[in-house]
Amino acid sequence: MAKELLTDERVKISFGLNPDEKQAYSTESVWAERIGPDEFRILNSPFFVFGVSAEDIVKVKRDNGGYEFDHVVRKGGHSTYRVFLQGGRSMDGEDFRSRWTPIQALGATFENADGRLLSVDVPPGVDIVKVYDLLKQGEADGVWVFEEGNYEGTA
Repeated sequence: MAKELLTDERVKISFGLNPDEKQAYSTESVWAERIGPDEFRILNSPFFVFGVSAEDIVKVKRDNGGYEFDHVVRKGGHSTYRVFLQGGRSMDGEDFRSRWTPIQALGATFENADGRLLSVDVPPGVDIVKVYDLLKQGEADGVWVFEEGNYEGTA
């Protein structure tokens, strides 16, 4: 039997989504790197999963040749927010860019699903209160609505 590779192996981990919530998907997959036989570090911010962020260490179970999330072993300290652009706006628009730039300057990043849905990653050490206030301001201005996917801040 071949020994499992414990470094530099990237895989997709499947997360089951809450069937009670109204969404188009029943699962979401995120990239992760192997750090142990059944433990992986999440490499990107999820778009729909709650309670998990980039850099979290998770335990998986094998499922039909793939990997399915089982539980969080250790939090990585990142927070995740989802931003839904409103009123036909896109990431290319000035409304978005002018409100995103100060958030980015604080150290937050995002992944783009479709030009209107973003998964925002707030790493440890970033002033999460300021990020949250700027997200609230963008929502008050009607540019986006947002929700918290996972909060790991201290405020």
